[in-house]
Amino acid sequence: MGSGKQSFLPDFCGVRTVLAVVASATLMAMVLALAATDRLQDFWQDFSIVALYIQWIGLSSVAWICLLKRWLGRMGHGMAGLLAWCVIMLMALAVSLCATWLVPLDLLSGVSRQELLVRTLGISGILGALVLRYLYENHQQRQRELAESRARFQALQARIRPHFLFNSLNTVVSLIPVDPARAEEVLQDLADLFRAALGDERRMSSVSQELELARQYLAIEQQRLGSRLKVKWDLEKLPEEALMPALLLQPLVENAVYHGVGASVTGGEIRIFGRFRNGIVALTVSNTLPQRQEQPHQGGNHMAVENIRQRLQMRFGDAAGMHTGMVEGRYQVRIWFPAREPDA
Repeated sequence: MGSGKQSFLPDFCGVRTVLAVVASATLMAMVLALAATDRLQDFWQDFSIVALYIQWIGLSSVAWICLLKRWLGRMGHGMAGLLAWCVIMLMALAVSLCATWLVPLDLLSGVSRQELLVRTLGISGILGALVLRYLYENHQQRQRELAESRARFQALQARIRPHFLFNSLNTVVSLIPVDPARAEEVLQDLADLFRAALGDERRMSSVSQELELARQYLAIEQQRLGSRLKVKWDLEKLPEEALMPALLLQPLVENAVYHGVGASVTGGEIRIFGRFRNGIVALTVSNTLPQRQEQPHQGGNHMAVENIRQRLQMRFGDAAGMHTGMVEGRYQVRIWFPAREPDA
């Protein structure tokens, strides 16, 4: 196992990890009790003893790994895994020795103290190694997914459509003789857009910042498309300071302009909805589509949509998501995620 800056071990001080250990130990105790019980009427007695025995090993191991998490976090994966395995073995040894001293022989179901010690160390060593290996593989998989997401984001940064840049600059050139102040505003909006697009994908933005970025982009396109671009906003008391991944909304609005409005001779309409219900922020971008006789822009920015989906998943897990499809004759993209304040 190679070293890494982020430990593959989860937070053993967290409630979820403790509950997972308790549940796993209980299931294991049930399996062992079923396998060792000769008569089913003795199952609950055997199960209670085995469960208490395994719970002590599991919870004491979790407590010590929690106490050592600072040192484990500074080690390489191999050394951290070895130390965590040694902690499990030491706790198994300590609990088994205490059991052999304190538990009467008639409760050991005919197992000698030496045999109990050997079985405990053997089972703990094998299961501990398997669990640590699983945690490492799970960590590696998450790192691969994160690397892929970052690569897609970097590709998205490099994908800034040349036509948008050229058209924006042409718009600025045309505005300079007639409205220099407006030309300066367009350039400022363009600079803000590129600053956001070329930023670090790991940074968090806010709902208000993402909405402002979308407004700046639409203001630039409004100068170019004029009356062909119609925009309707419907935002209902959104938590403006709630955190969300940067550059999430603007690419969806850009897709709507490019494929829905720019591809139509007569133009089209874009609607941006925002709702906040039960701690969940939902943002929706919908656009009209070109008429059948009109030639739509070929291809699509599936990479941007998939990148947004992955970044939502990486940041919020199953609490966030994305849905795309046709709704009442319009193409619609809806994203949702839990509201998190900056100090959360």
